[in-house]
This record gives sequence, C-alpha cells and structure tokens, in this order.
Amino acid sequence: MTTGTSFIGQDAAWREWLAAIASERMHHAWLLSGAKGLGKRAFARAAAAELVREPRGKAPDPATHPDVHILEHLPANDDEAKKKAEGKPFQTKRNITIDQVRQMQQRLTTRPTLGNRRAIIIDPADDLEKNAVNALLKSLEEPPVGTYFLLVTHQPGRLLPTIRSRCRILRFATLAPDELDAVIRRDVPEADSDARAAAISAAQGSPGMALTFVEQDLGGIHRLMLQILREGDADFHLRGALAGEMGARPTRERQLAALELARSVLVSELTGASRARQLKIIEAHGTLTRLNMQAPTYNFDAGLLIMEIGGLLASTAMPRETAR
Repeated sequence: MTTGTSFIGQDAAWREWLAAIASERMHHAWLLSGAKGLGKRAFARAAAAELVREPRGKAPDPATHPDVHILEHLPANDDEAKKKAEGKPFQTKRNITIDQVRQMQQRLTTRPTLGNRRAIIIDPADDLEKNAVNALLKSLEEPPVGTYFLLVTHQPGRLLPTIRSRCRILRFATLAPDELDAVIRRDVPEADSDARAAAISAAQGSPGMALTFVEQDLGGIHRLMLQILREGDADFHLRGALAGEMGARPTRERQLAALELARSVLVSELTGASRARQLKIIEAHGTLTRLNMQAPTYNFDAGLLIMEIGGLLASTAMPRETAR
C-alpha cells in the first residue's frame, strides 16, 4: 500500500479504493457499508487523505486538511462543546443536521484549496435528518468536478434508495478470530490472554467492539451474562453480582459497552436454540437495541439499567430440564 496504511481484515476494500483513485473514471460517491465497529470510520479518513494526497507526498491529516470535510455528530450544546474543546468526553446531538449539509454545499461552490480533489465524509449517513438527506441528494445528483463523497453506513437499509443508487458500495466484512486477536495485540498490547479471549468471543467479528470490551474491562460482566443465560436468575443473585461488577458510577461509555455486550451474547445464543427460545431472544434483543439508541442522550440510572439488562438476559435463559 502506497501510504503504509494497514486495515486488518479489510485489505481488499483498501485495494479497491486505491485502484479506483488510480483509474481515469472514479465514481463520485461511495457507500462504506458494514456492521458498526468494523473500522469504517478510520477507513473513511485514511481514504480521504489518500484521495487528496499530493503526488509523491505524504498522506495529510484528514482532520485538518482544507479539502477534507467531515460531517459528523456535533456536541449537544455549548457545555458539551466546551468539553470537546478540552478533550473531554462529550454528548452529541442525535442527528447530522441540514445546516451541516448546507454549510458543506456552500464550500462546494469553490474549487478545492490545494489540489484538484475534495473529499466529503458523512459519518454516519444513517443519522442524517430527513431534510438533510434531501439536500444531500441534490449534491449527489450533480456533484462538482473533483468532489468525492464517502458515506459511512451501519444500516444501509435506512438510507433512501435514491441515495444508495448513486453510490458505489464498498463492503466491510466481519473479522475472523485470529484477525481480531491481531487487532487487540496491536492496539492494546497489555491485554492478557483471558481478556483477549473474552473480547473475541463477545465481539461477533467486530474489532471496534473487541477493543471496547478490552478497554472497558468487561471480562467479569461477560462471564456473568453468560451464566445468567445458562442458569437464569430466579433469586436475583446474579443480577446483583452483575451490578457490582458494573460499578457504582460507571461512565456512559461503560454503560454503552455493556449494552453492546448483552446484544452480542444474545445473538450468539440464537444458533441451536429452540423456536420458543429464539422468539424470546429476539424480543429481548429488540428491547436492548432500543435502550442502546436511547443511552447516548438519556440519563439512565446506571444501577437500574444493568438490572434491566440482567432481567432481559434472564428472560431468555435456557430452560432447566424437568425433573423426572
């Protein structure tokens, strides 16, 4: 790879992008499609840097390059914006707004600043406001010369068919266990073998989720979740242990990671489950998905949240054999 960029498990996507850049008729809009946590965010930024890179020059920092424009979730309010400026964790707005799209479109009335190419990243395109989608469609229908769009999407079905039809799809695959292990060893070299094994088991092929599980130290929570699924929790003892493992004042990031972990362990239980149990798992997974969507902006009581997660897992527990 000309830039030295390496995407474990996604080398085919990167080769396809480099081949497109080198071609004479590169498509103007790309849909980076795949489950959350597969590295699409980092890929989009590296792809944009490669696109605007000067001949024989180094790939620039996409966050500061004048010809790379990134539309993503803004801070929720002024206080959260101050936290972002200070490098602290901050809450974001639910959607990417039409005002952000319009500001981007105003820039498209001028030529690229340093070269003849410009990259527009929308991350994630799934979260565009309805009016923002309609505004974006106009730019995709009549793109300025030298402007290329990279739309990150975790759920392409949520995008309008008119958006999807104007994009070339670049698919991102889940990673094999050995590839996940390589990612963890590279990014969290201090993680021990037990932590790596638990993260790989729970991540469902997602390197982003695997790294989150390791960094949030969710090994104990993972073991308890599996125990609840196997045994149930009629006396609430395991749910109490789960709350203790979660901690009295967990960060929002830890709460989100626990929700993702619970969803993953439920999915892993589907295979081989009876039809009746599968329906219970699907129902519990749907509730967890709703909670996961609300968690970034709702102020959940952490203790009640983990107890609810435990209760949902217990509701799908493997039925005990009837005594003879």
